[in-house]
Amino acid sequence: MEGGGNSKGTGLGGLFGHGGLGYSHADLAGVPLTGMSPLSPYLNLDPKYLVQDTDEFILPTGANKTRGRFELAFFTIGGCCMTGAAFGALNGLRLGLKETQNMAWSKPRNVQILNMVTRQGALWANTLGSLALLYSAFGVIIEKTRGAEDDLNTIAAGTLTGMLYKSTGGVRGIARGGVAGLTLTGLYALYNNWEHMKGSLARQSL
Repeated sequence: MEGGGNSKGTGLGGLFGHGGLGYSHADLAGVPLTGMSPLSPYLNLDPKYLVQDTDEFILPTGANKTRGRFELAFFTIGGCCMTGAAFGALNGLRLGLKETQNMAWSKPRNVQILNMVTRQGALWANTLGSLALLYSAFGVIIEKTRGAEDDLNTIAAGTLTGMLYKSTGGVRGIARGGVAGLTLTGLYALYNNWEHMKGSLARQSL
């Protein structure tokens, strides 16, 4: 009978090679259940390991962290074209409504307004797109020639763009275009470096 009792109590243990070893409910009471624990031990991380001190992306050898003028040229040209189209459409709508204000609302008036909108939109899109193309081309050429990227390239590219765009107006037109390009790009460079200039002045005053 004793042999039968042992075989019943340790039948599974003998089957899997554990012999007569067994654990009571009291022994298993203090063992944590991993699948039912409220917080996984893998979530207890030091927050300093979550802060990335290095770059998020791996750059090729010799590549810059910022996009160059050639990469920005496509965005510049496309953005100027869309901006010109939107501004031209609004200007065409204004002109169309002004020129047809004495006409009653009819199909001829709507057609005339629509023609004015499309004409002005295409005109301004071509104008700003051409300026952006010239500016980007001059910027890339100057950057490759000098081997550096700074605000001097921006100002030089803007000046040359204005001069070339107004070259059909003679010497006076070239001068006006150059002054206009120099002024706009100079203001843009000043805006980009405004915070840096304020910081430099603040450090000098201390």
